[in-house]
Parts: sequence; C-alpha cells; structure tokens
Amino acid sequence: MSFLALDFPYQSDSAALFAPFAQRPWSVFLDSGQPQSEQGRYDIISWGPRSTLVTRGAISGVRDGDQLSLSREDPFLLLQRMLGVARGGLENLPFCGGAIGYFGYDLARRLERLPILATDDTAAPELAVGIYDWALVVDHAQQRSWLVGGDGECLRARRDELYSASARHGKSETTFYTVGPILCNITHPEYLRRIERIQRYIQDGDCYQVNFARRFSINASGDPWVAYQRLRQLNPAPFGAFLNTPGCQVLSSSPERFLYCRAGQVETRPIKGTCPRGLNSAQDARLAEALLHSSKDRAENLMIVDLLRNDLGKVCLPGSIVVPELFKLESFIRVHHLVSTVQGRLAPDQTALTLLRACFPGGSITGAPKLRAMQIIEEMETHRRALYCGTIGYIGFDGTMDSNITIRTLQYCKGEVHLWAGGGIVADSDPEEEYQETYHKASALLDLLQQMRLGRR
Repeated sequence: MSFLALDFPYQSDSAALFAPFAQRPWSVFLDSGQPQSEQGRYDIISWGPRSTLVTRGAISGVRDGDQLSLSREDPFLLLQRMLGVARGGLENLPFCGGAIGYFGYDLARRLERLPILATDDTAAPELAVGIYDWALVVDHAQQRSWLVGGDGECLRARRDELYSASARHGKSETTFYTVGPILCNITHPEYLRRIERIQRYIQDGDCYQVNFARRFSINASGDPWVAYQRLRQLNPAPFGAFLNTPGCQVLSSSPERFLYCRAGQVETRPIKGTCPRGLNSAQDARLAEALLHSSKDRAENLMIVDLLRNDLGKVCLPGSIVVPELFKLESFIRVHHLVSTVQGRLAPDQTALTLLRACFPGGSITGAPKLRAMQIIEEMETHRRALYCGTIGYIGFDGTMDSNITIRTLQYCKGEVHLWAGGGIVADSDPEEEYQETYHKASALLDLLQQMRLGRR
C-alpha cells in the first residue's frame, strides 16, 4: 500500500481543529504545544480507529469492528501483528497512519518480576492503543497541514468532516470542575523518611539512584477537554497529548522525549536535573547557571545516560551508540531542566516495538540499576503509577516512532483526577529539597486543579 498526503488549510491553533471531536471515543491529539512551546513542531490528530488494543493485567482485548478477542499473549507482539510489516511511508512527514496511544508504567509487570505491594485503585488499563488509518498532521515550522493515510476516499471524507465541524463549531458549552481538597498519598514527614530509607539502600549497594514519586488526587466532573485546553495554556510542552481512551482520559504536558525512531536512527533525550524559574531575569539566570554546574544533578543525569546507552545497546548495532549532547540546559515556563541526548542505529532485525520493549519503562523515571530501582519504587510508593512514567506516542505503519515520558500528566478516571510528581534520589540528595522539587514539577497541574474548582470560574 502507498500512502497519500492531501493538503489541508493550516492554522496555528490545532486545538481548535480537534475540539469538535474531543468527546469522541478514541479521539487523540498529540500536541507540540504550539504556538507557545519553543521545542515542538508537529501536531497529530485522529479519531475513529480501525481496531484497538487494551491490556488489563494478564488479559489483552483486541477489538476490530464489533469483534472482540481476548488474549494472554505479550501485548507488544499483539500490537506488532496489528501493525503488520513496516512499509514505506511519507518521506517528509512524521506519521502516515498506525498506532497511537499509551503504554502505562505498570505494563512493566509483563516484562519484569516485580513485587505486588502498592495499591492499584485507578481502574486505568495498562495499555490503550488504537490503529488509525488516517491522521491530520500539522507542521508548525512550515505552516502547512496534511491529511495522511492509505485510502484517498477516507481522507476526503475526513476533510469534509473537518470543514463541516469548523463551520458550525462555536464556543463549547461543556464544563469541567474539581470538588473538595487535593489529597496527597504521602505526607511531608513520611516522604522525608522514605527518602532516607532509599538512601540506606543506596549506601548498602542495592542501587545508585531511585526515582521516587508521590500522588495527588481530587474529585472532578465534566469534560476533561476543557481542562486540557487550560493546561496547554498554563504549561505548553513539546510532548503534550489529549487521549480520550476508554474509561480514562489522559491530559499530558510532558517536556520529555522517550524514544524516537526513523529509518533506523534512534534517539532518546532523558531529563535529569530540575530547578524552578526565577522571579526575575537575574534570579532566573542564577538558578539556571547553578543547575548547569550542579555536580549532584550532572552525576544523576550521567547515571541515566549510561543506563539508556545500555538499553539501546540491546537492539542497536554495536559501536553505533553516541552521546552528542550532555547536560544541555532547556528552559520551560515553570522550570529549567538538564537534558542529554543518546543516539544509535537500530539493528536490521529489530523494530520500533522491539526497541520500545527493550527500553521500557524509561530509565529517567526508574533509576539505576533499573530492575532493583523498580522493586524499591514498588516498596516505597503507596499507590501504583498507572499511566505516570509510561509513554504516550505513535508507531507508524512505516516503522517510525516518537514517544514521550508520561510526566506532568493528569489521569481522569471515574470522577477522580490523579497526578504524580517525583525526582531522582541519590546518595547526597537533600530530602527536603527533593520534597520541594515535587511541587516545582507539579505546579502547573496543581494550579490548574485549583483554577477549575467549582464556584471559582
């Protein structure tokens, strides 16, 4: 099958194009945060997948039209079969159709033997992915848009649907509001005590670094798309997403790329090292400079770079892995980050999905060594992570993949909103500073939940 690209009128705010379809089941919006985000380029919009894959525990459900089949098979293999053999895509576009969705952190239980200690109470599937035969791709660098896919008749029908919706869609009548207090699952004193326990594990030689997080929750009601539109204004990010997946809507403003793969070239860009933005330009510059030269943050970053080099080495050609950027400062609306880049060349017998499986979950949100860090996470964190620290993204019919680390993300399930924030704990971490860092990272999400309180708007 060859793929087509039909021109579609460009507009800078892709959210306005997606809005009429946001309430449709399985509607997806991969959002580069334009026009506010400096790093993003492409947005991808779709709905109406041909088939879907949902995994809960040991059981995966594949729905194709009205037919539902259940399987205990490895969901990565199921998804590979649904995508088929990779074939040539569109040379200058990131996506020609394929899989879009999320892989939750707890999908790792299919890959590693982990203890069962943390409470699982969100009811979110571990994996939810649709196979989309078409998409609207928006390129903000070229200021052009295309409808892409393999069926010209389908693309023309979607074009007409977009035109029609744009003509009649006015201001949304829907609302979203939060009710009651924001609750955290680990108190301040207990968070500090658990960091000290993690540091004892480090001193005993169990590990070098553990990513430790806590969860915030609040009751809510209404249309989460309303909340996402506010979130992308508060915290535009290059790897944002809104996914209307079954039983759980996902609102992500992630700044971090997990895995990119195109024509055999592989890249990961871990974030390790964070500080808040300053109140004025002078203070901001001082904070950025201090982060850039922080020996603790650089050591933390380097540990994860080494872990990811090892993960990529499982599926990349020997000698192909390089680190072109180390400890680069990147600035966002709320925080500064240290970001490194690791690249490699995928071996000929490997695919985007085998790459994802080999590296999942991302090392920047587990710690090192990965398996022992994940075992300690399960012991220290009161609740399971669900979607948090998994990945959201696409895998095209042509084998191209791009994905985020699912941080700075809201998960809305059955009337509750959950979000998580954490950081890498090392031997010389200051527990109080680590506690405050969770607020820096969660600030935009917590501000959003406060702004959406019933009676405040």
